Amino acid sequence: MKTFLDSNIIVYANDATDEQKQETAINLIQKHMRDGSGVISTQVMQEYADNAMQKLGQAVPVVMHQLHLLESLSVVVIKPELVRRGLEIKTLYGLSYWDSLIVAVAESAGCSQVLSEDLNSGQSYCGMRWVNPFMVDKTAS
Repeated sequence: MKTFLDSNIIVYANDATDEQKQETAINLIQKHMRDGSGVISTQVMQEYADNAMQKLGQAVPVVMHQLHLLESLSVVVIKPELVRRGLEIKTLYGLSYWDSLIVAVAESAGCSQVLSEDLNSGQSYCGMRWVNPFMVDKTAS
């Protein structure tokens, strides 16, 4: 079962201000790295890099190291057909373009779920379940 990890998972793994979320995020990333089920996109890498430098104050060498580690996950490169599919999904579900692009990428990678703090946990888009792993029930795997 492939799982897409949204950028907020990666950011929380690097944010020591909320130890519980950080621990959850680190455990999820490690699990999906170990079993080869984790998927991210170049969009997620870009969003992490921007947040890491701007909000977390991480130095460029630290961000570069983290990006290198993230490459052990399956990384989907955003191509023109995914941009178009994102627009179709936006029209279909009324999501923001960026969330729609995440759905398009996860769909193209054959993911069954998306782990994210965004949108409504338990909601399905294009046959994929959206799960907030930081909710109390922690139904994400």
